[in-house]
Amino acid sequence: MVHPHPDINIAKTRDHTEKKSARISQLVDKTTITLLMIIVLTYISFLTLPIISVFLKIDLTQINTQLQNPVVINAIGLSLYTSLIATLFSIILAIPTGYFLATRKFYGKAVIDTLMDLPLVLPPAVAGIALLYTFAPLGLFGPIFNRLGIIMPGYTTAVIIAQIFVASPLLIKSVKIGFETQNKDIYNSAKILTSSRARVFFTISLPLATRAIVSGVMITWARAMGEFGATLMFAGNLPGITQTIPLAIYNMLYSDPLSGIMLSIILISISFTVIVIVKLLEQKRQGDRK
Repeated sequence: MVHPHPDINIAKTRDHTEKKSARISQLVDKTTITLLMIIVLTYISFLTLPIISVFLKIDLTQINTQLQNPVVINAIGLSLYTSLIATLFSIILAIPTGYFLATRKFYGKAVIDTLMDLPLVLPPAVAGIALLYTFAPLGLFGPIFNRLGIIMPGYTTAVIIAQIFVASPLLIKSVKIGFETQNKDIYNSAKILTSSRARVFFTISLPLATRAIVSGVMITWARAMGEFGATLMFAGNLPGITQTIPLAIYNMLYSDPLSGIMLSIILISISFTVIVIVKLLEQKRQGDRK
């Protein structure tokens, strides 16, 4: 009787082991992919279904009626007015600040950067209280404003200040990214051609950062439109004076849910549109870099 060579047995055993290991690996891969898809689909559903549910609640026959509701009209008008003013002031304040932080190195810069980001993570109630203790009649600067006959809380000016406080840091971050990611060779060549920093800024740096700035402006405006907590705490909730769309939704939640749903859909639509525009600008900017 001829016995198989030991090397042949070893080769068969190794081949069997490798096939078994490959099958186990395939099973593990399929299980991992399945679990991954379940997690992804669960999370996507968790984020999208609540938004879809708002649209499912709207009665299409009531849209015209709701858009003629004085409370709805006043809230929309006030939100547009205050958010646009807040965005304009944010542009004036954030572009120079973002450029300075992006192009200068100085002691304490990390601290300033952190302070600029702080309003983004502050709880809305804390932001509102901070503004009260700063601008209210008994606040830090309250006595100064009192002598000038200016009272912030309860007036539209307070809404604008709250919106600037919570939304403008978003613009600073976008502006910084726009200036920090520029091609340094172009910037350095421009400095060789002219000694004017202002000329380099307006002819080279600012145009190159335009898309980042526009993206930041859009996000800032959307954030200002959706500001709720700080506005409620600092400005109050007075119809026609400080009652923006989010505050009107809060008021209408139980008293007039159809109007609240209508306003919610308006804010969702604005937010979605802004995100799409920002993503398109970002894709365009990445394409230009390539």
